[in-house]
Amino acid sequence: MARLFILLFLVQVVLAACALISCLSAEEDQIRTLPRIAWALIILFFPLVGSIAWFVAGRARRPGAADGIGKIWPGGSGTAQRRPLAPDDDPEFLRSVQERAKKQDEELFRRWEEDLRRREGDLRRRDGDPPREGDRPEV
Repeated sequence: MARLFILLFLVQVVLAACALISCLSAEEDQIRTLPRIAWALIILFFPLVGSIAWFVAGRARRPGAADGIGKIWPGGSGTAQRRPLAPDDDPEFLRSVQERAKKQDEELFRRWEEDLRRREGDLRRRDGDPPREGDRPEV
């Protein structure tokens, strides 16, 4: 009988630890009903009841979880709020990176063309007459 009580006590402690970690690591918009400090105190002072209450009523359901509808409690609008994507998964971010790279490439190409024109002009002024089209090496 003592072993059973020890086992139940350990289960209660593990449940309380999991609930406390979940409560403290949840974002502000995921905590329902009470402020974070109130939930933490309830979990600490009433480990079994507080832990169960946290998992049932304290944290917001994830979109697409058990009910499959994707509502967020207390939501109001009934639509799921999307979490921000990682930069490499966000199509808008990837598009902006591609546009920025394209602009940088165009700017670099423009500067190379200007430099090439300037060098050709310097060569023409130094030599006196412009190089003929046939004298240029092919690229």
